[in-house]
Amino acid sequence: MSNTHEERHPFLDDLSEDAELISSVLRGPVVGRETIRKVVDAVGTFYVEQNPTFIGTVGSRTLLEYEARLTGGERLNAVAVIDRDPDGAVPRVSVRMGPVDAVVALANSLRTALSGQLPEELFL
Repeated sequence: MSNTHEERHPFLDDLSEDAELISSVLRGPVVGRETIRKVVDAVGTFYVEQNPTFIGTVGSRTLLEYEARLTGGERLNAVAVIDRDPDGAVPRVSVRMGPVDAVVALANSLRTALSGQLPEELFL
């Protein structure tokens, strides 16, 4: 979800310094607030449109489902599980995406955009 000045982002505004992001488009976790912001901002540039379909909270977890269309035309479905600690900070976010063709397209775009900025072993 894009981050505007009028709305708080579902998790970016509350990431802890050592937060962890796990995603279908990466081979391993990304750690650290600024690195996660870099990844999320890059992914957002590959979305032509993004529409939330569900957001809800269960205990300390927020579930965010959305549909998106990528710049290459692929349709993407995603669910983000956002964990919060008792103070409201977000130490962990897991974003699962499908179908696989959209995931591969997004992963390839992410590799192109962030190669040299993230460890190469993180890219699919």
